[in-house]
Amino acid sequence: MKKILLLTLVLLAFNCKGNTQKPSKKQYTVVKPEAEWKAQLTEMEFYVLRKAGTERAFSSPLNKNYEEGVYVCKGCDTPLFKSEHKFDSGTGWPSFDQEIKGNVAYASQSHSFYGTEEHCATCGGHLGHVFNDGPRETTGKRHCINGVALKFIPKD
Repeated sequence: MKKILLLTLVLLAFNCKGNTQKPSKKQYTVVKPEAEWKAQLTEMEFYVLRKAGTERAFSSPLNKNYEEGVYVCKGCDTPLFKSEHKFDSGTGWPSFDQEIKGNVAYASQSHSFYGTEEHCATCGGHLGHVFNDGPRETTGKRHCINGVALKFIPKD
């Protein structure tokens, strides 16, 4: 019995996470209380951007938008993707082969089935995921983005 108790205590001691083991949280330039985000965004936008949800496939009008312009974050207007990098992936979500460098942040963990989670580098809003099954003739990447996380600004 003493051996079991000792073993349990040793396991607990080595499995407890101290402050030094906690992942660091990125500090975003745009930070708002949840109530302010809820007032600014629709229910679905809030669900996707602030709660890392996913909109239903083929539900976004931006999926079939092929106008020239730029796609910005719905939460803070940070430019995220250019229309010249958009392609039809057939997945039902707006897809891009590359982001605007420095404006998209990535989760530290990669998940093969769900890809690597992407966020707005300014406000931390959840955008979608990036996969390695995009067009081989360009980057090989497919940024699969929730349309409700984006606002399209047409080229003047």
